[in-house]
Amino acid sequence: MKVNSLSAASLLTGLALAQDLYPGLTTVNHTCAIKPQLRSCPAQSPSSVDTCCTETFGGLILLTQFWSTYTGLEAQGQLLPRDTWTLHGLWPDFCNGSYTQYCDLRRQYDPVPSPNTTNGLPNGTVVPPYRGAPVSTFLEAFQRYDLLDYMNTYWVNQRASNNEFWAHEFSKHATCFSTFQLPCYGPRYQNHSDVIDYFETTIEYYRRFPTWGWLAQNNIRPSNTTQVTLSDVQGTLARASGATPYVGCSGPRYNETDAGRGGNDTGRTVISEAWYYMHVFGRPQEGVAIPVNATGSSSNCARARNALWYYQTTPGSIRS
Repeated sequence: MKVNSLSAASLLTGLALAQDLYPGLTTVNHTCAIKPQLRSCPAQSPSSVDTCCTETFGGLILLTQFWSTYTGLEAQGQLLPRDTWTLHGLWPDFCNGSYTQYCDLRRQYDPVPSPNTTNGLPNGTVVPPYRGAPVSTFLEAFQRYDLLDYMNTYWVNQRASNNEFWAHEFSKHATCFSTFQLPCYGPRYQNHSDVIDYFETTIEYYRRFPTWGWLAQNNIRPSNTTQVTLSDVQGTLARASGATPYVGCSGPRYNETDAGRGGNDTGRTVISEAWYYMHVFGRPQEGVAIPVNATGSSSNCARARNALWYYQTTPGSIRS
């Protein structure tokens, strides 16, 4: 899901399906070991590189995480990991910070598309809801039970099933990466192996950004009684990761609270997410990345001293 403080103008205007971004792509000659490992930004021209071997167009890679305090499905056993931010997704933004979505409707597995058109506008191509088997069955078909267990532990949805969340992230974002396009897998492609490839790659990057641990090392821990400051949170994560991430907040605006009423600080006050930005060399699957600062606004959170809540997880929502 990509619901954030960036304006709707950040969404690439018009139809941007895979056949438009990567025209004429075939299954032939994608031996990436003998191709130049080019940096994904500035944007590479698809006419001069192998788009299966160098991330093209979507070269600004975001690894995104949530801080949640409950799931809403505790009764069904959907719980949060202890002392860990959960995985949101891996997104391929354009180098200028704009983005596209649902780029290949042949691989649309999202039962509740959001938005429900490819450009988020009424004139966009409709994204039909998926009515097939859940994506967890794709992993089971490859006997990747360990991957499925990991995802159920760390890639956790709120108020809906994990399966819906994983399907959404793949369908909306993975289909827009040049290096996850089906022809890149060659003539012996196995059905849904691209889904597993995306899930594995996303987890590889997720494990590089231990947000909870980095904050705890600087004595920033969840609390229901003590508030924290954006510059301390963001500065800690920037020093640990090598670049300034986007820190996202929900909840009331600071100037709607007793402490900030009447002021000009309209930032939100409940810490809820972090986005880490990167450029990659070659395919994102190889994991050769360099951190870069967040594009555009680096936060929608209040900037006043001790304005933010970093709430504790509800005890009944934590895995034992």
